[in-house]
Amino acid sequence: MARIKGIDLPKEKKINIALTSIYGVGRSLANTILDNAGVDKEKKVKDLTPEEEAKIRKEIDNYLVEGDLRREVSLNIKNLMEIGCYRGIRHKKGLPVRGQSTRSNARTRKGRGKTVANKKK
Repeated sequence: MARIKGIDLPKEKKINIALTSIYGVGRSLANTILDNAGVDKEKKVKDLTPEEEAKIRKEIDNYLVEGDLRREVSLNIKNLMEIGCYRGIRHKKGLPVRGQSTRSNARTRKGRGKTVANKKK
C-alpha cells in the first residue's frame, strides 16, 4: 500500500486519480507530479514499484500539501479576522464570505433555520 504524506492511497485506482486524495493535490497537479517523476499515469497504485513511490514522494515534497497547507489556510483566515476586514467579519459571524445571498439560502454556513414568531405579515 502506497503511503504518501501520511495518506494511504486507494490501491485499485489509477495513480493520477489516487493522488487527489491528498489535500491540496488536484487532477492537474497530480498529472504534473507524475510527469516530473516520470511515472505512467495509467498505472494502478498496487502496481507501483518502491522506486516509483520514492520518486513521487520526492516530487510531492516540492509542493505545499496536507498539514502545511491546512495550517497556512487557517492562519490566513485568522489574519483576516484579526485585521477586521469584511471577509474576516463574515468568517467570525459564520456567514457566506463571497457575496452569496443570505435571505433564503446559505444554510451550509448558517446552520439549521430558526423560526421567528410573527415574521409572516
